[in-house]
Amino acid sequence: MADPKGFLNHGREVAQTRPVGERVRDWNEVYVPGSLLPIISKQASRCMDCGIPFCHNGCPLGNLIPEWNDYAYREDWSAAQERLHATNNFPEFTGRLCPAPCESACVLGINQPAVTIKNVEVSIIDQAWDRGDVAAQAPERLSGKTVAVIGSGPAGLAAAQQLTRAGHTVAVYERADRIGGLLRYGIPEFKMEKRHINRRIEQMRAEGTKFRTGVEIGRDIDAAKLRKRYDAVVIAAGATTARDLPVPGRELKGVYQAMEYLPLANKVQEGDYVTTPVSAEGKHVVVIGGGDTGADCVGTAHRQGAASVTQLEIMPRPGEDRNAGQPWPTFPMLYKVTSAHEEGGERVYSVSTTHFEGDEDGNVQFLHLVEVEFVEGRLTQKPGTERKIPAQLVTLAMGFTGTDRENGLVEQFALDLDERGNVARDDEFQTNVPGVFVAGDAGRGQSLIVWAIAEGRSAARGVDRFLTGASELPAPIRPTDRSLTV
Repeated sequence: MADPKGFLNHGREVAQTRPVGERVRDWNEVYVPGSLLPIISKQASRCMDCGIPFCHNGCPLGNLIPEWNDYAYREDWSAAQERLHATNNFPEFTGRLCPAPCESACVLGINQPAVTIKNVEVSIIDQAWDRGDVAAQAPERLSGKTVAVIGSGPAGLAAAQQLTRAGHTVAVYERADRIGGLLRYGIPEFKMEKRHINRRIEQMRAEGTKFRTGVEIGRDIDAAKLRKRYDAVVIAAGATTARDLPVPGRELKGVYQAMEYLPLANKVQEGDYVTTPVSAEGKHVVVIGGGDTGADCVGTAHRQGAASVTQLEIMPRPGEDRNAGQPWPTFPMLYKVTSAHEEGGERVYSVSTTHFEGDEDGNVQFLHLVEVEFVEGRLTQKPGTERKIPAQLVTLAMGFTGTDRENGLVEQFALDLDERGNVARDDEFQTNVPGVFVAGDAGRGQSLIVWAIAEGRSAARGVDRFLTGASELPAPIRPTDRSLTV
C-alpha cells in the first residue's frame, strides 16, 4: 500500500480548472496543464489499507486501483501504467469522462472526501504517453479467423483491440466519417481533446486493426453479406435513438436533438466547417435535460457566445449529501456542478415543457413550462405555475431509448430484443444468432463509458472462445448485472 498515514496527513485535492473567462474563449480542455503532477503522489497516498477495496465494486472494469495508487505514490509510472492497462484499454478516456463510481465506493469516503481515483488514473496514463510507455502490442501469430466490429465507440474499440491482440483479423465499421463514435462527435473538445482518440487509433492500426469509415451496416452493406465475409460479428452500435419531446411546436426551426447540435461543433474543431451551421451565438438557449449530455450542450453554447443559457430538469434538485436510500458504497444521485455549469447559465428543476411558441417564419421564440411535483408517486403539474421563457435555440438532451432501428441492422440480423428494447444476449455476450455478439449500449442500454469498455472486453472473450474453443482473455462480467448502471 501507499503511505499508511496518507489519508490522515493530506486532504483531497483535484485538478485545477482554467479561469472561466479564459476557457470559454477556446475549445481546449478546461484543466490547467500539468496541475495534477505536483499533487498526485500525495493524493495517491490517501489510498488506505482498507482490507476490502470497495472501489473494485464501484468500477465495472475491475480496475486494480489500490495497486496503481501505490505505484503512483512511489512515482513508478511504468509499473502504474502496466497495472492500469491490465484492466482498461483506454484510461485516458475514462480518466476524463467517467463520473467515477469508484470514488463513491471508496472506503475513505464513508467519513472523509474520497481518494481522487479519477485524477490519479488520468495522471498515470498521461505520464505513460509522455514517457513513451504506450506501445503497440501486435499479436505473435494470427489465428486465421476474421471478426467484424460494428461501431467505433468505446465498446467497439475495446472489443477490437482485445480481439486483434488475440491474433484475429479485425475490421471496425463506422458509419460516420471518423472513428470514435460518441467519443468523437458526442463529447465536446473541452471535455476531451480528440488527439487522445487519434493516438489510440494509430496504436490499434499498428497492432493490425483495420478501420472502415463511412460504412453503415444495414444500409451500405447487408448483414447477410457481412456474416458470410467474417467468422464472427460484434455489434457495438450504441443506443443512439434519442428520446423525443412530443409537444406542440416541436416542429419549429431551432429545436434540435442534442446529438444534432453537438457533433456540428466538433466538426468545426475537426476543420470540416469554419462556423457551425447551428450556432448559439447571440441566442437565448434552453437545454432540456439535466444530465451530462445537457451539460455538454451548456458548455458548447457558452463557447459559441449565447446570450443566455437555461437548463431544465423535470426531476427535483438532488441533495448535496447521500440520502438514506443511496447508502455507501452505492453511486448516489447528488447535485453536481460541472465545468460547464461553473461558466454560467441557470438551472431550473421540477419543471416540464408544455409547448413551444414560434414567430411568423416558424422559428422558435419561447418555451412554455409548468412546475411539477410528486403526488402519490406521480409527477403532476402545479396549477398556476405556468410561464414562458425566451428560447431561440432549444436542445433536447433527455437520453436515449435504444439502438437504431431505422437502418435495418436489427431486422437483417434477425436479432431478439429484451424487455427494454436492447439487443438480447447470453452470459458470453452472444445474441440469438450464432457468431453474432453484442456489447455496450446496444445490449445494455444507455450507460457509462466504463461499462462500455468492460463489455467490449468481455464480448471479445466470448468471441475468442467461440472462434477457438477457449480463451485467455479476461473473464466476462455478467451482462445482466445492472446494479451500477447510472
